[in-house]
Amino acid sequence: MRRGWGTAVIATLIATTAIAVAVSKHRSRALLDAQQELSWERDRLKTEWAQLQLEEAALAAHGQVERVARERLDMQEPDEFVAVEVTP
Repeated sequence: MRRGWGTAVIATLIATTAIAVAVSKHRSRALLDAQQELSWERDRLKTEWAQLQLEEAALAAHGQVERVARERLDMQEPDEFVAVEVTP
């Protein structure tokens, strides 16, 4: 009788361990998928951030040109705009 109980306990432990391994593998795969998706999102956000920095630099450069034109060169926008059409 004792031998039967020992075998049953060992079989139960083996089955429990097998289930735990399967659950662990499933969780590991799910976490790996999530990590991959987050890596793609990170790369996309890095690219977007770089584009925004370039855009900000371009806008700042335009503003700086306008500021220098006003302050250093005493330039200003004309009061009225006149277009002249030239025909050959």
